[in-house]
Amino acid sequence: MRKLKAFTIAAGLLLLAVLLIAVNPVSVIEALGRVPPGHILAAVLVVQVQIVLSALRWRFTAARLGHPISVQIAVREYYLGGVLNQILPGGIAGDAARVYRSRQENSGGWKRAATAVVLERLSGQIAFFLLTCLGLIAWPVLLPDRLPIALSPAIWTVTAVVVALGAAVAWFGAPLKARLGRFGPDIHAAFWKDGALGVQVGLSALIVASYVLTFLLASDAVGATLPAIAAVTVVPLCLLTMLVPIGIGGWGTREAAAAALWPLFGFTGAEGLAASLLYGVFSLAGTALPGLLVLAGSLLGGPRLRK
Repeated sequence: MRKLKAFTIAAGLLLLAVLLIAVNPVSVIEALGRVPPGHILAAVLVVQVQIVLSALRWRFTAARLGHPISVQIAVREYYLGGVLNQILPGGIAGDAARVYRSRQENSGGWKRAATAVVLERLSGQIAFFLLTCLGLIAWPVLLPDRLPIALSPAIWTVTAVVVALGAAVAWFGAPLKARLGRFGPDIHAAFWKDGALGVQVGLSALIVASYVLTFLLASDAVGATLPAIAAVTVVPLCLLTMLVPIGIGGWGTREAAAAALWPLFGFTGAEGLAASLLYGVFSLAGTALPGLLVLAGSLLGGPRLRK
């Protein structure tokens, strides 16, 4: 397992190095050198909103499962989880830390905590998946002249998967519910009961929008101002590549996607690479200082934070 992690980290770093050489590192440095301070401030503020909204979504989900978490604890632990997810391989170390540190013996222990974290992340992944599918399906209609040949099969595949999933849920609804078994009540409580769906959709939509807005700010900062349609086409695709288990925190795969997709809007691969690198810096900077302060406090004061 350690060898595999080392390999994935090395692969991500190698991919970044190859990209820098391929698109001309001087051009990337020049693009990063003209970043306005106002863009930095705006992006970091957006990341703060993103973290707080994510923490509130986690708190809401946990409360629906009978696992109360105070706002202060939720925000603090989400900052810590965010920085751990970005600096450690796998992208789930921060989530594991949230589970461990928020467990409570008198309200279900670590099982309740783990279920809350899993369902909270699921809410975000579903929202992001829907945005990506919307962009892929709409791309041929909205941007027929900027559709990469390589994406055509992907678009049809995504469309087929969405239709198949809808048909499967409609046809096998009862058996699926039976198979979910013990998870059914938790899913119902977190997503359906007493108007929970509206809260989940609202929070997840705002959080996904904050990710996209941060990327648009990063691209604008390096001189590659993307049109609004990019918010549902190229940007979600770049963010989706962060799920590929290579490197740390999506570094490498995200930059490769940006370098390939930005030329569709008349920009260079170097500008796309610079935009993606800056997005990563914005995200890390926005979570690093608060997250590291929480980590330092934890190391000095003990492994767990109580309400």
